[in-house]
Amino acid sequence: MAEHSAAAFLTPTLVLLGAAVVAVPLFRRINLGSVVGYLVAGILIGPQIFGLFRDPAAILTIAELGIVMFLFIIGLELKPSRVWSMRKDIFGLGGAQVVLTGLVVMWVPFAFGRDLSASLIAGLGLAISSTAVMMQVLEERGEVHSPHGERAFAVAIFQDLAVIPLLLLVTLLSPLPAQAGEAWWLAAAKAIGAVGAVVLAGLYLLNPLFRFLATWGAREIMVAAALLVVVGAAALMDYAGLSMAMGAFLAGVFLAESNFRHQLEADIEPFRGILMGLFFMSVGMTIDLSVVAAAWWRIAIALVLLLSLKTVVMYGIMRLFGHDHPQAVRVGLLLAQSGEFGFVLYAAAQSAGILTGQHSSILVALVVLSMAINPFLYKLGEWMLERGKAKADEPDEDYSDVRGEVLVIGFGRFGQVTSQMLLAERAEVTIIDNDVEMIQAAATFGFRIYYGDGTRLDVLRAAGAGRARLICVCVDKREAADKIVELIKSEFPFAKLYVRSYDRAHTIALRKAGVDFETRELFESALVFGREALVELGIDQTRAEDVMVDLRKRDAKRLILQQQEGPAAGSHLMHPQFMPAPLTEPVRRATPLNAEAEDVLSDETRFSG
Repeated sequence: MAEHSAAAFLTPTLVLLGAAVVAVPLFRRINLGSVVGYLVAGILIGPQIFGLFRDPAAILTIAELGIVMFLFIIGLELKPSRVWSMRKDIFGLGGAQVVLTGLVVMWVPFAFGRDLSASLIAGLGLAISSTAVMMQVLEERGEVHSPHGERAFAVAIFQDLAVIPLLLLVTLLSPLPAQAGEAWWLAAAKAIGAVGAVVLAGLYLLNPLFRFLATWGAREIMVAAALLVVVGAAALMDYAGLSMAMGAFLAGVFLAESNFRHQLEADIEPFRGILMGLFFMSVGMTIDLSVVAAAWWRIAIALVLLLSLKTVVMYGIMRLFGHDHPQAVRVGLLLAQSGEFGFVLYAAAQSAGILTGQHSSILVALVVLSMAINPFLYKLGEWMLERGKAKADEPDEDYSDVRGEVLVIGFGRFGQVTSQMLLAERAEVTIIDNDVEMIQAAATFGFRIYYGDGTRLDVLRAAGAGRARLICVCVDKREAADKIVELIKSEFPFAKLYVRSYDRAHTIALRKAGVDFETRELFESALVFGREALVELGIDQTRAEDVMVDLRKRDAKRLILQQQEGPAAGSHLMHPQFMPAPLTEPVRRATPLNAEAEDVLSDETRFSG
C-alpha cells in the first residue's frame, strides 16, 4: 500500500518536472520564451495527446498558488505610498479598460449569433487579462519596474478587484430560478473584514513576527513563516470571495518597508517559480483540441479580433490619459491576451444557464490560445517600435536600472564607514545584513538596512545584484566573503566587485579570484596609527608621512611578488626585525606536550639561530 501511494505521487511529479526541464530550455533557446514552453509541455502530457494527466483542474488549483506568490513578491517591491500614488492608474486606466474593452469585445460573440447576456459575460471575461502571462513576459525582459510595466500592473490590480462584481453579474443574468444564498450585505461585510484583517496584520503584526523569528527561530522557520503569510492572506481572501492574489499582494505591500523584505522575497522565489511553471502547464492541459478542431475557423477569426480589439482599445485609453505612443503600444500588447479568471467565470456562467457547454469550451480555448500567442505579439510590437525609433532617430528612455546602483553586503564597522562615503554623494545604495541587532541599531540613526544572508544567491538576486553597478562586500568573515565573491563572479560578472580583505593571504586569494578592488581591513588604519606614533616619538611630520608612503609602496611590491612566487617572496622589502632574547638563560629547556607545540618550538629554534 505504501509503495503504491508513493508511486502515485512520484510518477506525476517526475513527469511534470521532466516535461518542464526539457521544454522550457528548448523554447528559450529558440527565443520563444518559457511561457510557451510550459504551455506546449502541458498540451503534450495532458489528456489530449499522451494522456499522462486526466484531471488538469486538480493541478490548476494548486498551481494558482504560483500567481499568489508572484503577486506577493510584486507587493514587496511597492511601498504603500507607491500604491497610493498609483490610484489614478488603478481606478482610471483599470476601470476604463475593463468596462470599455468588455463592451467592445462583447459584439464579437454577438455577431456569431449569441444572445446579449451570453455575449456580455463573454466580453467582460475576455477583457480580463492574465496577470501571470503579463508579469512573466515583463520579468523575462527586465521591464517589471518600467513605466509601461507599472501601468499594465495597475490595470491588473483593478481587474482583480472586478472579480466579485462580474460573478455577481452572472447571478443577476441567470435565467434559472434564484437559489437561496448569502445576503449581499453579508458578502460585503466579509470582503471588507478580510481586507481590513490583512491591512492590520501588515501594519502591526508581521514586522514584529519576523523580527522575533530572525532572532530566535531556525533558518527554515523563516521560510515557513513567509509561506504562512502568503497562503494565509490568500486563504482569507478566498473565504471572503475575493481574489487570492489580491490578499497576497496586500500582504506584500505592507511588508515592502520591512527590513526583512529581501529575505522574504528570496524565501518565496523558489516556490513561486516552480508553481508558476506548473500553472502554465496545467493551462496547456485544459486545451480541448477536439473543440478547436471542430470550430477552428471561428476560433481563428475570434482570436484575431480579440487581440486586435483589446490592443486598440487599451492604446486609445492610454493616449487619452496622456501617455506617449511607445508606452501605449506596450501596455496595449501586454494586456491583449485574456486570463485565467475566464475559466472560473465561464464555468459559473455555464452552471447558471447563460452559456452552453460548446460556447464555454470555445471561450476557454480562446483564452488559452491568446495566452500562448501573447509573448510573440509583444515581441513583434517591440520589434516594430525599434524600427520606428530608428527611423525617427528619437531616443527612448530606459528606466529599468534606476535603482540599486550600489549593493553593500555587511553593515558592521567597515560597512558603515563605506556607506557613509557613498551616501555623502547621493549614491543609490542598498544595504543587506543578517544581524538583527545591528539592523535595529542602525535604524535609530536613520539607516535603512534590509535583512538577508549575502552568501545566498537568491538573496543577492532579490537585493538587486543583477542591476547593481558596484557590489561592496564588507562582511568580517573570510569564509563568507569568499563564498559571496564566488557567487558574484559566477552569476553577476558585469558588476564591479570591491571586497574587504581579512589579511594578507586573503588579499592574494582575492586578487587571484579577479576582484576589481580589495583592501585589508586593518592595513590603512595601522599605517596611520604608526605614523602618529612616530610623530609622538619626535619624528618630523613630513618624515613620518614619507615613511608611511614608503611602507605602502614596499607592501604593494611584496604582494605582487607573493602572487607570482609564493608567500615567502619579497621578504627583502621588509624592514629588519629583531627577535627578542631572554634576559637570563632558562634553567631547563621547554618540553613540547603535543605535535603542534613541537612545531612551534622548532620554528623558534630555527628563527633564533
